[in-house]
Amino acid sequence: MGLCHGKPTQIPEPDPEEDPHVASDAADGASSPSAATPAAKPGTPKQPKFPFYLPSPLPPSSYKGSPANSSVASTPARGGLKRPFPPPSPAKHIRALLARRHGSVKPNEASIPEGGEPELGLDKSFGFSKHFFAKYDLGDEVGRGHFGYTCYAKAKKGEHKGQDVAVKVIPKAKMTTAIAIEDVRREVRILSSLTGHSNLVQFYDAFEDEDNVYIVMELCKGGELLDRILARGGKYSEEDAKVVMVQILSVVSFCHLQGVVHRDLKPENFLFSSKDENSPLKVIDFGLSDFVKPDERLNDIVGSAYYVAPEVLHRAYGTEADMWSIGVIAYILLCGSRPFWARTESGIFRAVLKAEPSFDEAPWPTLTAEAKDFVKRLLNKDYRKRMTAAQALSHPWIRNAQQVKVPLDMIIYKLMRAYISSSSLRKSALRALAKTLTTNQLFYVREQFELLGPNKNGYISLQNLKSALVKNSTDAMKDSRVVDFVNTVCTLQYRKLDFEEFAASAISVYQMEALETWEQHARRAYELFDKEGNRPIVIEELASELGLGPSVPLHVVLQDWIRHADGKLSFLGFIKLLHGVSSRSIPKA
Repeated sequence: MGLCHGKPTQIPEPDPEEDPHVASDAADGASSPSAATPAAKPGTPKQPKFPFYLPSPLPPSSYKGSPANSSVASTPARGGLKRPFPPPSPAKHIRALLARRHGSVKPNEASIPEGGEPELGLDKSFGFSKHFFAKYDLGDEVGRGHFGYTCYAKAKKGEHKGQDVAVKVIPKAKMTTAIAIEDVRREVRILSSLTGHSNLVQFYDAFEDEDNVYIVMELCKGGELLDRILARGGKYSEEDAKVVMVQILSVVSFCHLQGVVHRDLKPENFLFSSKDENSPLKVIDFGLSDFVKPDERLNDIVGSAYYVAPEVLHRAYGTEADMWSIGVIAYILLCGSRPFWARTESGIFRAVLKAEPSFDEAPWPTLTAEAKDFVKRLLNKDYRKRMTAAQALSHPWIRNAQQVKVPLDMIIYKLMRAYISSSSLRKSALRALAKTLTTNQLFYVREQFELLGPNKNGYISLQNLKSALVKNSTDAMKDSRVVDFVNTVCTLQYRKLDFEEFAASAISVYQMEALETWEQHARRAYELFDKEGNRPIVIEELASELGLGPSVPLHVVLQDWIRHADGKLSFLGFIKLLHGVSSRSIPKA
């Protein structure tokens, strides 16, 4: 878990002799033997793992320009920004923040205010079984982090008798705030409720005694994805990268459908089950994860600096933030360097917000156009234009290489709700846009339609949405309230949809805008709309169609949206209509 930004902070000068790796919580990912690393001798600098690593003697002494220092109120701090491989600068200030967050800071040790102050009379009873040592022999430590450590263990009895397992040990002495206790409760709840996916580290049980909480998990012996990247000289071939990406996208799409956002996806948090070259990949470390309802946004800044999405820094994000992190991983897999880099954390943040990743330097010119398009559509700074995990699995770069099972996608539910609630004019515009989709683009839509279970006549009803979700549900949906959201869609009154209308309802105009061919789609759609759906419309009626309030100066704002020659929607008006513009997004004249 690591650094978390909740309020404006003043960062003390770090000691240049501090080990920069202390900010990473090795215990979270230490179900792999590779997590155990020898301690560096005092004063001896760490050797860089990557050829593109450039150590910096400059500490981030002031983050005044950092977007993290916002006056916006944050949700309760739940972990934070962990340094990636290897950190660009010493991390004493991060350790101090972590210490404060867990209530163990000494007077004058750090000047970073955190929301979770030490509290007296905390209830540290979790209701877990208290018989850990009756069931397991605890072995050697394989990793240590700020909040705990991970050990090998062997099961003495029960269904895992004789098996080696990984045990994450979290001392209760470090749980000195209510937030720290809730962190542990939530991590166990997520691990125990997310079940049934082969690329998810398997949770076995949770125990406690007076001193510790013990989280028992599957032991992954194959090492981190990061280690495999290094072993291959810093990058993968396109074909090998696809194998990795399919597994990452598959498990992340599973989590997102359940309403769980990981919030710390990076190569260090993916472990291989075994040393075998074709070993399956497992996602680990749900210490920063959270439940999120499809129509809600989170606002606490957490993650790892190099992998954090722009909208996280803006304090308004959902599952799309994970897709940005996957885009960073894909970029690294394919070219061996990071898309955003700076010497300080605030510099990294600025790069994430302002800089564009380079696709001009080697080896990008030699990679396929599909590979570059795949990465670009994940590293779009506008989260609305970013692919979902299910859409990424449908991308030609992925699906043309191997048979991929495309999972149900929650964005379909959100888009359908917006479509059903739209005016008849907007529905007509979306139907025109749907007719411009290519066979490649329709692949994902058709897969989603089939997953919703159309009847023999090729129609689906809104009840199909709930039935399809129930088939894919886990206990995690109870906490994320995904079912509550879907119920709001299913209670809407609307006719059955055939595939043609479903395609119109499932279009994300923002995602279409991210395509290089967007202008052609838009022009062609407008031509179709002009023939089939366009009609004379007065400004007041258009305002009503779009739900514009009386405070909007209609004749100033909408005059260019209607053709003066015949009173019909102009091309600009058509594009605005596709977006379903409301008064909230209309600039005041």
